[in-house]
Amino acid sequence: MRTSRRLNVSERDRAELERLIRNGNTSQKVVLRAGIVLLSGERVATGEILRQLATTTPTVTRWRQRYETAGVDGLVNDKSRPGGKRRIEEGKVREVVERTLREKPPEATQWSTRSMAKAVGLSPASVQRIWKAHGLKPHLVRTFKLSRDPHFVEKLRDVVGLYLNPPEHALVLSVDEKSQIQALDRTQPGLPMKRGRAGTMTHDYKRNGTTTLFAALNTLDGKVIGQCLPRHRHQEFLQFLRTVQRQTPRDLDLYLIVDNYATHTHQEVNAWLSKHPRFHLHFTPTSASWLNLVERWFREITDKAIRRGVFPSVPALIQAIMDYLEATNRAPKPFVWTASANSILTKIQQANEVLETLH
Repeated sequence: MRTSRRLNVSERDRAELERLIRNGNTSQKVVLRAGIVLLSGERVATGEILRQLATTTPTVTRWRQRYETAGVDGLVNDKSRPGGKRRIEEGKVREVVERTLREKPPEATQWSTRSMAKAVGLSPASVQRIWKAHGLKPHLVRTFKLSRDPHFVEKLRDVVGLYLNPPEHALVLSVDEKSQIQALDRTQPGLPMKRGRAGTMTHDYKRNGTTTLFAALNTLDGKVIGQCLPRHRHQEFLQFLRTVQRQTPRDLDLYLIVDNYATHTHQEVNAWLSKHPRFHLHFTPTSASWLNLVERWFREITDKAIRRGVFPSVPALIQAIMDYLEATNRAPKPFVWTASANSILTKIQQANEVLETLH
């Protein structure tokens, strides 16, 4: 076993090191350093020091050298470390924020971290930190559409009133059609997901036909009446109304929330409704499909049963839709509307005011 290089430890230092070890308030890292110096001063072999103190050779070497250069104080007090990274000047931060909000790069429609970094003379990482601190996401955009329906307020209050204060002895049904659902089959079989690899499917596909899903969402309990039909005309809408007629209690009035699609106001539809007075149609404003709760359910079925599905035929697609419909009705979860008409109108007014200031 290699003998430890002897340190010249004075009696005064030895007494101070022993005091540090005995003191219960001394931190363990200082106790370790003091032990290394004391054992090295007694010419204890390096291997034995490693065993007794459960440490490593680099640690022993480091604190021997520190004692030789700085004495006991060097063991107790760590070396000062360099300060943190230089902060970006406030003026540069303001420049990044202002250019992000008010300018566009000459060669693109939005800034990237690299293009902004090049423009302002910072690193891409610095630009990313500034954007994160100020909640800026130039790569994202949200779509919107404000309704210009002249009867928007009346229709809004009518529909929201049905959600928040439904009539007694009646059902409120949110009704719409999801048209042109394609039965898409992939051109090659995909690979299943496994650890470390996502599932795969080809980017191209084969079209095997389409179907239209007619759906009526019961806003009270979340159950859905659904029917797949080949086309999207007033004839199919009438067929679906008859389905709703059969699948709902005859002693209840039915308040149907629908959009302004022409099939809902066709003369044959109006004639049928006049013969079935328990049906009452309530129309959402134009360009306001977000008022129809069944649209939320359409998003669910699209995400969970259609978008990533592989359908060799239209019947296979219809079967997948009906399977999801049955699963919904076995454990229904209603979508609860909470926004009042007044709160919606306030937000729309604010949006209109912002649009007016931009033009």
